[in-house]
Amino acid sequence: MRPNRPRLDASRTCRTCKLGEVKKTDIVYDLGCGDGRIVIAAAKGLGARGVGIDINPVRIGEAKENARKAGVEKLVRFEENDLFEANIHEATVVTIFLLPNINLKLRPKLLQDLKPGTRIVSNTFDMGDWKPEKEAIVPDTDADAYLSHRLYLWIVPSPEKTK
Repeated sequence: MRPNRPRLDASRTCRTCKLGEVKKTDIVYDLGCGDGRIVIAAAKGLGARGVGIDINPVRIGEAKENARKAGVEKLVRFEENDLFEANIHEATVVTIFLLPNINLKLRPKLLQDLKPGTRIVSNTFDMGDWKPEKEAIVPDTDADAYLSHRLYLWIVPSPEKTK
């Protein structure tokens, strides 16, 4: 479900948190978390709590080990789960780096399960006709030269605004 890509570099990880305006009081969910770097960065750099969800048990194992090495295992947790089945209600920020068709399939769940005001940050891919509140460009690095270098931010609207 995640694009076949190199690992995210630190500048892109930090910019994801910056665009999502992550702060210590947030609960950051990364859907398709891979090695856990987004929630680990949010915990280590900002003191936020985080939850990483990935369907791959090997990646969950890597994420748990990375959290231990970073000393943030009390702030983050990782669960092996299908992102479409996961309970994401407590999230105040959600990050995704999923293919466009998965973003579109996930959009109804995000709008239904998340509280109004929850921030959603997507790396590289948008959500079709749902226009983002903000976009940010990430400077080029050799490792990710083929990516769009674009991050998108949406804010979950109140239910009356989605009708």
